[in-house]
Formats: sequence, C-alpha cells, structure tokens
Amino acid sequence: MKATFRSYQLQFKKPVLTSRGSMTHKNGYYIMLEDMGIKGMGECSFIEGLSIDRLDTFEKQLTEVCRDIERISETYLAHGYLPAQLYRDYPALAFGLETALLDLLHGGQHRIIINSDFYEGNHAIPINGLVWMGNDEFMQQQIKEKLAEGFHCIKIKVGAIDFKEECRLIENIRKSYSPSQIEIRLDANGAFTEKNVKDRLRILSQYTIHSIEQPVKPQQYLLMHQLCRENIIPIALDEELIGSYHDDFHNGLPDSMRYKLLETIRPQYIILKPSLLGGLTVCDEWINIASNLGIRWWATSALESNIGLNAIAQWAASKMKQEELNTVQGLGTGSLYVNNIASPLYIDSGHLKYDQKLKWADLY
Repeated sequence: MKATFRSYQLQFKKPVLTSRGSMTHKNGYYIMLEDMGIKGMGECSFIEGLSIDRLDTFEKQLTEVCRDIERISETYLAHGYLPAQLYRDYPALAFGLETALLDLLHGGQHRIIINSDFYEGNHAIPINGLVWMGNDEFMQQQIKEKLAEGFHCIKIKVGAIDFKEECRLIENIRKSYSPSQIEIRLDANGAFTEKNVKDRLRILSQYTIHSIEQPVKPQQYLLMHQLCRENIIPIALDEELIGSYHDDFHNGLPDSMRYKLLETIRPQYIILKPSLLGGLTVCDEWINIASNLGIRWWATSALESNIGLNAIAQWAASKMKQEELNTVQGLGTGSLYVNNIASPLYIDSGHLKYDQKLKWADLY
C-alpha cells in the first residue's frame, strides 16, 4: 500500500463571521491511499483556532503516517482503531486516514464510506440552513433564501456582534415566522460569560429556541451542569467535546474521559464533528455513551470539502437509520465555497441527497 497527501485551500463565497472572527478561506489536506490499483481518499480538515491538532508538526506527522501506512492499516483492519497519538494530537488526521481506509475497502471508485440507503439515493438527510450574523438586511435575505430553498430549521451564529442587535434580529425572524414554520437553533461558540449567560439565555428563550450550542467556553463544568439542569434553553455541547479522549475508547470503558464529561454535565444534546473529534469510530463511542445517559445527538460538518462531508453524511445516515432518528443534521456547509469539489452531493428542499448519476471530480 502507498500513501501520499497534498494540501488544499477552500475559498468562501463571502467572508463568514463567527465569535472567533472573520474567515475568508480554510486550509486542509487530502490523504490518498493506493493498494493493488484501488485508490481511497480522505480529508484532514481542521479549523485554525478551534481544532486541537498540532498544526506546527501536522505535515511531519502526515509524512510519518504515509511512511508507516502498511503497519497502521493492518492494525486498523485487525482491531478497528488507529494509533492513540493520532486521536490525541491529530484528530483531523485520524478522521482523514480512517475515511480513506474505508473508501479503499469499498473499492475506491465511488467514495463509498458506509454503504447505505443514502448512497443509493433512497434516503435524504434533513439538514439545517446556516445563517450567519450580520445586519438586518443581510439576515432577512438569508432567511428568505433558506425558506425558498425548503429549509424548516435554521442555525444562527450568535456572539459575533452586539447582543442587543442579535436579539433584535432574532425577534424580527420570530415575528415573521412561527416555531411551526422555522425551528431556530443558536450557536454561541462559547461567547457568553459566567456573569451574563443566564440572563442572555432567559432573553433568548422568549423566541422559542430549539437549542443553543456551547453558550460558554469549555471546561467550566459546574457552570455548564447548572445551565443544563435549569434548561432555560436546551444545551448542546460542541467545543466541550474536543480534546476529550481515552486511549482505550474502543473498549467502551465506563471510566473514560468522555463518559465522565457527559455524566457530569448531563447536556440535552451533543454535537458530533468527526474531523474535530478524531473520526467516525470515536463518534460511535460518543453516541454509545450519550444513549446510555439519555442524551440526544446530531452530526455537524466542520467546514470540510465535499470529500469530508460525504464521509460524515454516509456515516450519519447509517446511524440515523439504525436508531430510527429523523433529527435535523448540520451538514449544509458544502455550499459555502466557490471552489468545492464536484460531487454527487446536493441539497434539495432542506435535505442533503446523493445522486449517483453525478460524478466525483478526479483528484488524483
């Protein structure tokens, strides 16, 4: 088996504004595997300032992985896991390598990661429409576009502009669209503080909010537990999960960091971003733990290209069918770029779909 990699840079159609600042582009790597003429591809997707990947040594680690691909792949095929160092220090690399191996195992021609009704074109994944914060005109324009495109759930980034202005914009949305017309999810990216979070949640709750992701910065466990217990607005953990690992995660040990985290905080939801958490197998473990604790989940893409998005969508679709879930997923970020990869993925009436008649771009 041979392994190579190359870097990429995706350009946003418009700069996107988050609580961590404005983004005009996103960097990452593709990892390519080849064995007896069969090729597989995965995406190592990280978000600078959010991912815990050691970016200063990322290419060096990629080079070492490619050099040692025979041993790593044999271990993965035999035991279903990758070297612990990748999960701990390079979760984006673990995600890219795992999905490249799965692509290779499924023949490498059609980007099959997990064969499911989604890949066959018989299952559509309900997704939220992502609305970025901005002035009132910009927000209203995005809302109208999402409604026209058939979305019934929107996710709004908060914490990037003045809070009163954000509330006014959300209030205007709710005045125009009832909860039965639009489900509103919020994502604060840890923008609120211990002093203001409860007051802000109470204010936001009057607008009938489905949930809010990560209202305060991670590792404030007691505060987050209190917020989840009070349930002013249902809480979804996002950044809180990043960096929480256990070297023996594949054994499902009850004393793992993941179990202790969810048992302590007891959130209403967790958000699973495979490229930030270390791959699909890691996310399976999160789901197992959450299910045992009565915590619900959904998957969200983390600004991957269509290579990574395809892997997450196929995995999420398989989990949704297994658990008879129809939860709206956060898999609509592929349309943000001007130079994304041509693929069979497309969005129709607020659903992500896969059309086998559409072709993948040749990236080798």
